[in-house]
Amino acid sequence: MSHHCHDEHSHSHGGDGGHDHGEHDHSDDITPALQFSLYQHIDFDGITALNEAEYGSAKAIVKKTWAERLSVEPELASDVDEQLLVNVPFTGQVKLHSILIRTSDSDSAPKTLKVIINRDDVDFGVAEETSGTQEFELSRTGEVQELPVRRARFNAVRRLTLFFPDNFGDGEEDVTRISYLGFKGEWMQLGRAPANILYEAAANPGDHKIKGTSVNQMGSGIGGRGPGV
Repeated sequence: MSHHCHDEHSHSHGGDGGHDHGEHDHSDDITPALQFSLYQHIDFDGITALNEAEYGSAKAIVKKTWAERLSVEPELASDVDEQLLVNVPFTGQVKLHSILIRTSDSDSAPKTLKVIINRDDVDFGVAEETSGTQEFELSRTGEVQELPVRRARFNAVRRLTLFFPDNFGDGEEDVTRISYLGFKGEWMQLGRAPANILYEAAANPGDHKIKGTSVNQMGSGIGGRGPGV
């Protein structure tokens, strides 16, 4: 099924793949889409959802690769009403560029998305009361939508909460369905170089036993046993 309108829609947001011309939408898009993909930096085990009809389905749609983005299954569907809330933690801190989402051209497609960052206490009550970090009006389409964020607000993200309060059924459709979620941005490696610098500055001689001579050098000056040799 080739949808030529896919290119007009997906590139209308000024994404990183703006140089593509759309003759081969599903192959030419792959490089710019993967260039800033945060897929490998998602903490999949930490993904949770509220009001998902099938436990683990929110995690399943985030675990879909870019190549699997058009697959109908697995799918996240809401349970008792049309609202959905999905929490996506990252393995480090990210500068978020955009959110990718695929729904459908039906009443079950979510209509609004409210994004909240860096909170682990968000339930439906909190999500409705807070103004959130940014809110999006979604399109009713079966193609992947790219939602660019206001980057100044998303430059230190550790956790995303995605709140979908309604769908295009306008109260007549109780089930909201989403088949793909992805994220683009830059991952900041917090835990290695900075941690090593702090570690060396602390210079616990007991932690340096395997380093041989470095123990003597660091231990003599910092351990209070007199001047270094």
